[in-house]
Amino acid sequence: MSVIEGRQTAAYEGEIVVFLIGFRINSLRALKAWLPVGRAMSPMLRELSKDPDSGLLGFRTLPTWRGVTMIQYWESVEKLEAFANDSNRTHRPAWLDYFRNSFKGGGAGIWHETYIVPAGNTETVYGNMPPIGLGKVAGVVPVGQRGETAAERLHRPAAD
Repeated sequence: MSVIEGRQTAAYEGEIVVFLIGFRINSLRALKAWLPVGRAMSPMLRELSKDPDSGLLGFRTLPTWRGVTMIQYWESVEKLEAFANDSNRTHRPAWLDYFRNSFKGGGAGIWHETYIVPAGNTETVYGNMPPIGLGKVAGVVPVGQRGETAAERLHRPAAD
């Protein structure tokens, strides 16, 4: 990715859902518990990436030494829930498999957090960076187009 010089901000202005999801290896010896969990995410991301109507706008994977954390950006909570609950898509069967085979014994853990961010409540700045995060999802514009300060970009009064 090419670095964009100067200060940029994400061009995104609508409501967005930020979904954090991850898994953790609780016991290195419990390979049969955590390996299927670790392998389940890639097929889901491939499926979502091939479907422009899925609602997934973009994601970033952050590996840790005991697992993975992923930041996902979604168009709406309804589309996120529709994917999660559709038995004909990859998530629901993987979720059921986790509870049948990996949950017992605690060898592998999973977690998620969902944040619904109303329009006008995001603030981003990227200084001499390639597109990343929300800026990668929506593209970037020079900071001055949305406000020179974080308060201006959030349409809030400046602190004294």
